[in-house]
Amino acid sequence: MSQPSTGAFFATCPKGMEYLLRDELAALGASDVREALAGVHFAGTLETAYRACLWSRLASRILLPLAEFDAASDDALYAGVQAIDWSRHLAAHATLAVDAGTAQSKLTHSQFAAQRVKDAVVDQFRQRDGSRPGVDTEEPDVRINLRLRRDRATLSLDLAGLPLHRRGWREVQGEAPLKENLAAAMLLRAHWPETYAAGGALLDPMCGSGTLLIEGALMAADVAPGLRRDYFGFLGWQQHDIALWRGLLDEARQRAEAGLRTLRSCFFGSDADPRMVQTAKRNAQEAGIAGFLTLEKRDMAHAEPPPGVGHGLVITNPPYGERLGERAGMPQLYRALGDTLRQRFAGWNAAVLAGDAELGRAMGLHARKRYALYNGALETVLLTFELKSRDEAPRERKPLSPGAQMLKNRLEKNLRHLRKRLQREGIACWRAYDQDLPEYAAAIDVYGVEGSEPYLHIQEYRAPADVPADVARLRLREIARVAGEVFGVPRERIALKTRERGKGGSKYGQFDQRGEFVEVEEGGLRFLVNLTDYLDTGLFLDHRLVRAKLRELAAGRRFLNLFAYTSTASVYAAAGGAKDTTSVDLSATYLEWASRNLALNGFTGARHRLIQADAFEFAQRDRERYGLIYVDPPTFSNSKRADDFDVQRDHAALLDRCGDRLGSDGVIVFSNNFRRFRLDREALEKRFLIEDWSAPSIPFDFARRADIHGCWLLRLRQPEAGVNPWSTARIKR
Repeated sequence: MSQPSTGAFFATCPKGMEYLLRDELAALGASDVREALAGVHFAGTLETAYRACLWSRLASRILLPLAEFDAASDDALYAGVQAIDWSRHLAAHATLAVDAGTAQSKLTHSQFAAQRVKDAVVDQFRQRDGSRPGVDTEEPDVRINLRLRRDRATLSLDLAGLPLHRRGWREVQGEAPLKENLAAAMLLRAHWPETYAAGGALLDPMCGSGTLLIEGALMAADVAPGLRRDYFGFLGWQQHDIALWRGLLDEARQRAEAGLRTLRSCFFGSDADPRMVQTAKRNAQEAGIAGFLTLEKRDMAHAEPPPGVGHGLVITNPPYGERLGERAGMPQLYRALGDTLRQRFAGWNAAVLAGDAELGRAMGLHARKRYALYNGALETVLLTFELKSRDEAPRERKPLSPGAQMLKNRLEKNLRHLRKRLQREGIACWRAYDQDLPEYAAAIDVYGVEGSEPYLHIQEYRAPADVPADVARLRLREIARVAGEVFGVPRERIALKTRERGKGGSKYGQFDQRGEFVEVEEGGLRFLVNLTDYLDTGLFLDHRLVRAKLRELAAGRRFLNLFAYTSTASVYAAAGGAKDTTSVDLSATYLEWASRNLALNGFTGARHRLIQADAFEFAQRDRERYGLIYVDPPTFSNSKRADDFDVQRDHAALLDRCGDRLGSDGVIVFSNNFRRFRLDREALEKRFLIEDWSAPSIPFDFARRADIHGCWLLRLRQPEAGVNPWSTARIKR
């Protein structure tokens, strides 16, 4: 069978693994790879999809979307499924199964929705020639996947058939098994492939059924994770390419044989439970790598490097309290693990999947990195460490200077003053300090998810002229230290932006380019922020109430977002029930970021447009009408791809163009951060009714900077009878 042309696919995965999966799929040859919430969109040929099924260590399923349609009722769902020619995918004598999930839809019962899909498929065959496929929920010839969100159905073929974390080697497991794709994510985050290449070993002092060691060995040996599986969802598919699949299997077998010939016996595991040691041995035998593993009964507190092994990676998944033991005893276990790592594994790296940040802190080690990963429905934190000798005797810190102590007192006072309100209103991203003490000239912002350890973003202001540069630098270091102590945040979770002259007159010089995004929460929505690479993080905290206003106004309206940046406003509008959203920005980088923010909250598809264009020109040439328009322009812009823009000079002309796009009962929400800005009421009041909403739009944590932005609501004046509303002179730019 000849391969079809490039098509679209979607790979699902546990939350927290999207970026790793994105990189893995790109390495497997996929194109147009874009992460979404709990999955990754990608494009490729059938071979690309087969490779993903065979080689992905991280994906849960590989879905081939067939159709997307409105399904606000069971009849609409039935009709949408029947519109597909199922004879192209399923033989009349074959078997099928349907998996369904619903969210924020009128059809709330997933089993009922799955039944309607099955009925529609079976009825189509029966109506055609009287035959009908059977149902097999275990290993059907074709597994259909239905996802209903906001009354919109996405129907796909599940090419994996069964979750891809089922590698085919696990015969028995412990009481709290670690899924194989989560184990693979832990190994990749802990840089196990690089450690193995450098001659290091892998050691798990609480190995359980051996999942981490087995995954680590198969990864090092270049064994395809799907090689031992005898069932995939495409094997009974009508368009299955048998020759292509056999060729990929032959290639995988050759690579596995070559990798196993050179694999080192550098995998060491132990567990206090002798039954788990035997379980791990049987699983290793089934996986074909038992000869490379050394497994023994040993308590974690007695773990130590194997004789002759100088360096490597210690990796483990201890109990969390929610599964194997009581929560009260967990901190003691984690402290003992931290002591073992500190005292016996100097020079090694370590990675621990902790139940939460509190258990992680109980280890008493300084984590190099923290990653949120989901073990089933449970959110956990993966901590990675460099176990250097300095961890054995932490250096005593110098006492705070009198000024730094004053700063600490102020921060603690701010936190006490705001904590109850922040908790009551569920605010996880907020401003904690804003040059309260002139000597410590910086703003401190908190970014996080409620209930989890936050990140701090510290941005330096210009120090007073009489303060020497070296004193300003010292005070900035003191700000970072004090903020970390007050909030209990380690240094690696603090982003520090210093004010220094850069190329082209930039106030902040060159930033790091780490490409690291952090998922944070605001208003019950999720957003990606980047704390290191750019001057702004991707989420303007002072506009929190403006975004809430947009959600309030958006219901039933079409929404236009000009100068959209990362489209946080569009996410709010979509969450408020906007009919559709259109986000316009000149930057491809910001639009990519915007698409990830929208997808993170489940807002995808044609209803949410992202347009790369100059916002000023778009407002002139667009011919659509919108019920809500948000305009938040920069103070000025001198992009090479568009005309210069100055908000004071050009705002009246820009808003006049927005008026041309506004429905008769629509609203323009206009804001900007130019502190000397003056609204041109004389020009605008000829056409608009204007409400100054600046004061109500300033959040309580920005009370010290009441002029940080201005905000106005503009509505079209209703024309008098017999007067042409378009006959007035236009405002010139």
